[in-house]
Amino acid sequence: MSELLWIRDAELMTPAPAGRGDVLVANGHVLAMGTGLDPRGCGVPVRIVDAAGHWLCPGLVDGLVHFGGGGGEGGFATRMPPLAASTALAAGVTTMIGALGTDDVTRSHADLLACARALAASGLSAYTLTGSYQVPPVTLTGSVRGDLAFVPEMIGLGEVAIADHRGSQPSAAELARLASDARVGGMLAGKAGTVLVHCGEAPEGLALLREASSRWPVPIKQWHPTHVNRHAALLADGFEFVREGGSIDFTTSSTPDFVAAGEIPAALALADALAAGLPIERLTMSSDGQASLPHFDAQGRLVSLEVAPIGSLLASVREAVELHRLPLATALAAATSSPAAVWGLAQKGRIAPGLDADLILLDRDTLALRWTMAGGRL
Repeated sequence: MSELLWIRDAELMTPAPAGRGDVLVANGHVLAMGTGLDPRGCGVPVRIVDAAGHWLCPGLVDGLVHFGGGGGEGGFATRMPPLAASTALAAGVTTMIGALGTDDVTRSHADLLACARALAASGLSAYTLTGSYQVPPVTLTGSVRGDLAFVPEMIGLGEVAIADHRGSQPSAAELARLASDARVGGMLAGKAGTVLVHCGEAPEGLALLREASSRWPVPIKQWHPTHVNRHAALLADGFEFVREGGSIDFTTSSTPDFVAAGEIPAALALADALAAGLPIERLTMSSDGQASLPHFDAQGRLVSLEVAPIGSLLASVREAVELHRLPLATALAAATSSPAAVWGLAQKGRIAPGLDADLILLDRDTLALRWTMAGGRL
């Protein structure tokens, strides 16, 4: 132990409210938390960080980031750039899950894995998914099960696209086989094997997932559909999906054009879901960071696109509190403990002794981000 970090006098949100106290950090982990902690004289250097007047919270867990860059729907010049570690840290994101999207032709899992390891060099925790929009899936080792079993960073499958003109229009049987492969590969490696499902605008919504889980022994909790706040009908379908035992994800990188076309902002979707009595443990938010945000005309032709900001995740947490009056603990859970649970990341999304020291400090009044700690590095 080269140095012990003593974070003093913080308002602790674990994400549950835990009162005012201190947190001790060393070797990338939380050593202790509570009141009256004073490690001076323990025999190692102590660095003191004053956190008075601030919320100390878990680092954000972003369940969908295209950290190798997304896009490409408008040709090679419309490919989005890779995510910089400094951008994620400045957004309070300490753990992220990277995926390919539409483009599994000019982009690869090898490059996605290289990007994950580059981000990890800055202290971030970066995981990846095998597969892409397309079915059968493109993989690294030749199979979904092999990817999950042999590649430490690969923890699930996705984004598999349904109800979208850019997908390969899979059948329920094909989806069931994919989910089974992800489940078995995950079991072999001690991973969740969750399947991230990209939901498009088509009216069938989540029907294929229900069919796959009703006709074959695929647990409904194996699926994690995202972009469920795309329009009101899909959101209502998503609420029913949660009542049936599933989980859903709201995308935070809305644009004014998307909202005008019927997309529900993630913070509002979260507030509505909680008002409907749905459990926060099965509700998550993610940024879709570095994806392209394409705008198509009525004939499906690309009109314009922009980069999805990873900073939209923390902005939506703040919006849920300030605009929709959700408790901070609840809004935080949708971006910390809930996604960590969905993806089987037991060391992430919470503050407790023994867990990874991924922390953010927010101003108590404005919820502005003051600093980010990833893997114990401030």
